[in-house]
Amino acid sequence: MDSKKNTKGVVISGVFAAIAASSCCIPPVIAAIAGVGGASSSLLWMEPFRPYLIGIAFVAIAYAWYNYFKLKSEDDCGCAIEKPKFYQTKGFLIGMTLFATVSIAFPYYSGIFYSENKKEVVLVDHSNIEIVEVNIEGMTCDACEHHVNHTVNELTGVISVKTSYANENAIVEFDKTKTTVAEIEEAVNSTGYEAFKIEKK
Repeated sequence: MDSKKNTKGVVISGVFAAIAASSCCIPPVIAAIAGVGGASSSLLWMEPFRPYLIGIAFVAIAYAWYNYFKLKSEDDCGCAIEKPKFYQTKGFLIGMTLFATVSIAFPYYSGIFYSENKKEVVLVDHSNIEIVEVNIEGMTCDACEHHVNHTVNELTGVISVKTSYANENAIVEFDKTKTTVAEIEEAVNSTGYEAFKIEKK
């Protein structure tokens, strides 16, 4: 197959791989923006393939650029060649390269899409405050912290929630008269991760 004609398919494959590499983080952000609390991360299973998908995206984009410079080199030699298609132009390749880069880096800046969920919790009796540590399985990167924080913080009575990907847990402070440990567990599980152990602090 002519490498020039194959450029379009290669670029599309590279961009698709770049998007797929961050697909575990994209649905939760879309859900947060849409105001759908606790939407499940149905694409978490793709996370182990992230390094391979990034590799595919890099190779595909690099190959497309190779074809571009090869076409330009042939043009410089004075050889008669047909006018390049739009998908073979420098502008198109720059745009797709930037899009792929932004897609791959999505987990590192996805937190900016989550609102801080600042709310006022009225405490009648401080003795009603409880703190629990929720151990969580299934988080795959730092971006998962924002997903859990956002979802749990939507519960009535939650005062604060601090999730740690490194420690695989979330520390939740809440008013036990307004929410329960079971509701907190359900909220965590609704994100697509699993609360497997909860202990009072």
